[in-house]
Amino acid sequence: MTTNAPRPEVLRYTAFSSAPDGGNPAGVVLDATALDDGDMLAIATDLGYSESAFLTAPPEGLGGQEGWAYGIRYFSPKAEVPFCGHATIATAVALAERMGPGELVFATRAGIVPVEVAEEGGTVRATLTSVEPHIEDIARTDLTEALAALGWPAADLDPAFPPRIAFAGARHLVLAAATRARLADLAYDFARLEALMHRLDLTTVQLVWRESATVFHVRDPFPVGGVVEDPATGAAAAAFGAYARQLGLVPEDAVLTLHQGEDMGRPGELTVTLRAGDPRVRVSGTGARIG
Repeated sequence: MTTNAPRPEVLRYTAFSSAPDGGNPAGVVLDATALDDGDMLAIATDLGYSESAFLTAPPEGLGGQEGWAYGIRYFSPKAEVPFCGHATIATAVALAERMGPGELVFATRAGIVPVEVAEEGGTVRATLTSVEPHIEDIARTDLTEALAALGWPAADLDPAFPPRIAFAGARHLVLAAATRARLADLAYDFARLEALMHRLDLTTVQLVWRESATVFHVRDPFPVGGVVEDPATGAAAAAFGAYARQLGLVPEDAVLTLHQGEDMGRPGELTVTLRAGDPRVRVSGTGARIG
């Protein structure tokens, strides 16, 4: 951005909550064409949210309806990330308030992500469809290090949910707590977990506790992004949905509800939809402008 160019408008939206003080806040820049990488990082750092989204012109051949297709980039206060679910939802809600509901297409570093925006009873709801996910094992030594950084004894894990690394646009280590109390008690070694996550190329650690067959509570430490915890994590929700389906923990056709942010005082709700015959995962939620 040249020194004489005006700074673009930086919007603030929350995702996965219809209340501004719930869910996960994100910065949204609807026209970032004049910004370079340093500008985007500086805006994200100044905001201090876990991620901010920046819209650019659509790449050649993206498809989608004219005016409804964009390139999109995501920055945490520390670095660019390939995909961010909550900032995608926040951006879709911001666009819908200006253009109405419809079918958006975003070109992310992780791949093409369609987003359907609908209005339900006066509330805007956005649903993203992930790139094709995959699951991989985690080495025993890496798991031991992750648990040590979290301060979690191995006995506190739920044996029904084996630790795995799951990807649906970004990589997340999935660890399941045996009790809600274990999930609530989160006080970890920031530097130690950050080092492990950089080595394994992880975006967050997805900590989960199963309340019922389709209802889960989740938390996401995010030291690699420069914040202790992400309040509502769409990319991790997509990865978790793929993980749970592949391991047979939920049916191939399922709608899961993930509660996140309660322990931070920013409650949010993420809906994860799985469809038989389609490996992709859909994550939906509401949003609201902040301020």
